[in-house]
Amino acid sequence: MAEKNRHAETAAEEEILKQNSQEAAEETAGEAEAEAAAETQEEAAEAEAAETEAAAETQEEAADAAETDAEAAQERPEEKDKPAKDPKDKTIDELTDKYKRLFAEFDNYRKRTDAEKASSFSEGERAVLLKILPLIDNFDRALDNVPEDLKGNAYVDGMDKVYQSFIALLKELGVEAIEAKGQPFDANLHNAVMHVEDPEQPENTVAEEFQKGYLFRGKVLRYSMVKVAN
Repeated sequence: MAEKNRHAETAAEEEILKQNSQEAAEETAGEAEAEAAAETQEEAAEAEAAETEAAAETQEEAADAAETDAEAAQERPEEKDKPAKDPKDKTIDELTDKYKRLFAEFDNYRKRTDAEKASSFSEGERAVLLKILPLIDNFDRALDNVPEDLKGNAYVDGMDKVYQSFIALLKELGVEAIEAKGQPFDANLHNAVMHVEDPEQPENTVAEEFQKGYLFRGKVLRYSMVKVAN
């Protein structure tokens, strides 16, 4: 009898546990369904908000574009009412532009040609002057070596006057002699062909000039050939 009662109690407990499990399962399923429904509603609300925001931005962009077009139309009313350009006027404008371009090109060509001519003339003058300088050198040497007993001679005086005429003419053309002897050595003006130890001369000073140098319009025509004291 007691054993039957125990079996009955066990069966009752199992039935109760089974019911509790079913209730718990149903409760869990209900919670899951409620949570899923809530998430679905939240997602739908977010999507709707995004669509609303996008629509608002689209409307705002359209309004900005319309406002810009209206401002542009107000700023250029003359273009709206401006009649179509006559083909003849268009042709005239094209020919005028072509004429201006050709004139500018010709003006540049003329300036370039003038510069080239000036350069050619200058080079030609330099070439002629370089051929005259040896003649001046000969006069220099001859007058520097006149014997004492011939100084004051009419012939010597005549040579000196011819020499001075040459020098005056060269000066008018823009040619002038370079100062050398006793001057500090300058590589831009002097060509050192010899060095000498001379305690009586300051260091790096031109002690002697072998050939006179000349400038032509401020530029070196021929360098002075000198001896430099160290």
